[in-house]
Amino acid sequence: MQRQKRSSSGIFPTKPEKLKNILEQKFENNPDVSFTVYEVQKQKIAVFFITYQIKPEKVERSLLSKLLNKDKEWTNKDLLNEIPLHNGESVEKLDDILDGLIQGKVFIYIEDEDRCLSYPLVNVEARQIGTSETESVVVGPKSAFTETLTTNLNLIRWRVRSTDLVMEEIKFGSRAKTKGRLVYIKSLANQTDIDTMRQRLEDLDIDHVDDTNMLMQYVEDSSFTLFPQFYTTELPDRASYSLLRGRICVMLENSPSVIVAPTTFLSFYESPEDLYMRWNTGTFLRFIRVLSLAITLLLTPMYVAAVTFHYEMIPTELLVSIGESRAGVPFPPIFEALLLEFLIELLREAGARLPTKIGQTIGIVGGVVIGTAAVQAGITSDILIIFTALSALASFTAPSYLMGTASRVLRFPMIILAGSLGILGIMYGICLLIIHLLKIKSLGRPYLTPLYPFRMKDFNKVVFRLPPQFQGRRFASFQPKDKRRLDKRKSSAKKDIDK
Repeated sequence: MQRQKRSSSGIFPTKPEKLKNILEQKFENNPDVSFTVYEVQKQKIAVFFITYQIKPEKVERSLLSKLLNKDKEWTNKDLLNEIPLHNGESVEKLDDILDGLIQGKVFIYIEDEDRCLSYPLVNVEARQIGTSETESVVVGPKSAFTETLTTNLNLIRWRVRSTDLVMEEIKFGSRAKTKGRLVYIKSLANQTDIDTMRQRLEDLDIDHVDDTNMLMQYVEDSSFTLFPQFYTTELPDRASYSLLRGRICVMLENSPSVIVAPTTFLSFYESPEDLYMRWNTGTFLRFIRVLSLAITLLLTPMYVAAVTFHYEMIPTELLVSIGESRAGVPFPPIFEALLLEFLIELLREAGARLPTKIGQTIGIVGGVVIGTAAVQAGITSDILIIFTALSALASFTAPSYLMGTASRVLRFPMIILAGSLGILGIMYGICLLIIHLLKIKSLGRPYLTPLYPFRMKDFNKVVFRLPPQFQGRRFASFQPKDKRRLDKRKSSAKKDIDK
């Protein structure tokens, strides 16, 4: 055979033995790299792949059975035409070959050709679709994302059956590459948001990204705040709902959660269940969650401030009860409250890290035993235990685990301010918190919208819900391309068939 012109990579054409030496050097003589040379009609053909990443039976059945049963010499063009496998492609760069091997591709090289061929026969180890562990729902779909990108893309595609659904492929990691997708609906998502997110993802120069929660910390607007600026969800219905409202999703291989951007502060207190319930019930539950935020931040600090500085705020009967409860406590209220809050967080963290059955037992029994023993030992008062337990319960009403954790952390500085300056300290803390929230952006959008900038027409999207026929427009603060989602006149005209 006439020798081909050398390719731009400087490797091909070559001998299979030389190619094998190059791969052994790159993979440090890894025994999992299978490199076999076959001779067909006096023509040497090399087949190489990483053993545990491919399906051996498919290699035997779909490749080798056809490759070795040939009465004439092969060419790359013949292989692509006669082997009935999809996504077969020719590769000439060594870096592409190395990346393909890691991704689970099988390569075929015919001696003296100027490139080799690759076929994706990856053996995907996938977890079955189950329920979400971090976002539990009572009403609505129960399926959750898995660690397999292909499965997650299918879950989105099944829900958003539109030709406008765009799934741009993006790769992360300069040392260990990970595939990701930037997902949006082209006719809805704001182009500025798309370009901003794409630019941040492409500019990220990092060795490796393990999970979307890690990726989120690199691409969000501010890294010096407790509050997450993007929402991460394990629920396909929430992701598809966000896409149909003009938002953007980022998906990553090996990650069971999806980034949703841009996001508002109040979006972290929404739940997909709100959409599946009656509008008035959904509104009530949202109010409960927002009220729980105030309880978890202010209930224990208000107790500390009142007992330390402002006895006149407490009714006489309750003041007597608090005095009797604290009669044997040797510590000031601020130390007492911080100690109890620390014990609550200790129990919560231990219950989360232990096996499920043991964790539940530790959380219940540990809380009862430690609380009772603390009161009997005179370390704390029983009234403060009630307030601390209510604050802890209120923090768990947030659908977002990240936002719930942020509210629990903020409770500690609020207690310190209350114990140092009383009600004035609590007001200082609230003002600083509001100023901080006003400065936060989510993909360049105001974090507190529609509260600031004030947009009354968007209140029924995040603060409360109206009947479905009055929800004809999308969230205008994020400027989607198509603001209307429902024809109000047609949806309101509910006529019986006999009219």
